[in-house]
Amino acid sequence: QDRQKDRQKDSQKDRQKDRQKDRQKDRQKDRQKDRQKDRQKDRQKDRQKDRQKDRQKDRQKDRQKDRQKDRQKDRQKDRQKDRQTDRQTERQTARKTDRQKDRQTERPKERKTERKKER
Repeated sequence: QDRQKDRQKDSQKDRQKDRQKDRQKDRQKDRQKDRQKDRQKDRQKDRQKDRQKDRQKDRQKDRQKDRQKDRQKDRQKDRQKDRQTDRQTERQTARKTDRQKDRQTERPKERKTERKKER
């Protein structure tokens, strides 16, 4: 009977140890899962940040391109205006010289005809 009780106690202790080991393993697995989830969340956050940075860079590049295009258009408009004013002044000076030439050529002829008429 004593031996039976001893065996019973032994088996009880064994079961208790087994349960303890099982609980310990479970806790370990839980911690491992938690760490894994944490790492996953971290990677997700990192990817999100990266995408955000990329979008920001893209927007910045777009704005830069827009400003560049605007400056280019402005320079083009300026050059066009300059050419226009140049042509305008050229035409004006051409007209002036034409008128001067006309006056110079008209005067002596008029004088000659007037002199002829006078005679």
